[in-house]
Amino acid sequence: MTSKPIYTCSSCGKEHEVWPALCYNSPTAYQNLSAADQQQYGQLDADFCIITYPDQTDRFIRITYTQQVIDHCENLEYGLWVSLNETSFQDYADHFREDDHENKYFGWLSNALPEYDFSKGSIPTTVYTRPNQQRPYIIPHDDFDHPFVHDYYNGITKEEAERRVQEMLQQNEERDIKNKQSKPWWKFW
Repeated sequence: MTSKPIYTCSSCGKEHEVWPALCYNSPTAYQNLSAADQQQYGQLDADFCIITYPDQTDRFIRITYTQQVIDHCENLEYGLWVSLNETSFQDYADHFREDDHENKYFGWLSNALPEYDFSKGSIPTTVYTRPNQQRPYIIPHDDFDHPFVHDYYNGITKEEAERRVQEMLQQNEERDIKNKQSKPWWKFW
């Protein structure tokens, strides 16, 4: 029997024997702004991001995404961001602290995951809120032709899941070596 891989959490510094959730600290649109533009146009906290450009406002919320692993008893969890229109964003924000609020919204996936090509645009999703102040989760639209959608509905292998986790760990290590002061654009939960 093979033992589970051990991961050192970048948030708590402890070792874990389960796959970490692969989490992004902000939507890609925020990451792509310069530091000056982040301060001028952006507002970011743990659950909400608003970018107010001179001609438009983009609104994002943090969500969860579960990727089924077909040949393993554990799934791969992500912490991602989606964009919502103004009405949906405001409804979500208005009810954010309510334990019994459940709703669904249309949202666009707003993180460029390294294992997929998003050069032709984002993925349409349905965002489902959950009770007890849990973060919402997404389900990609099954009629949208993209490998991300295919993987959601068909699953990925354990080998692929472990490759994704190792790739994030390696990126974290390389970032730490390059510049101890830089902040990663993702983290493990």
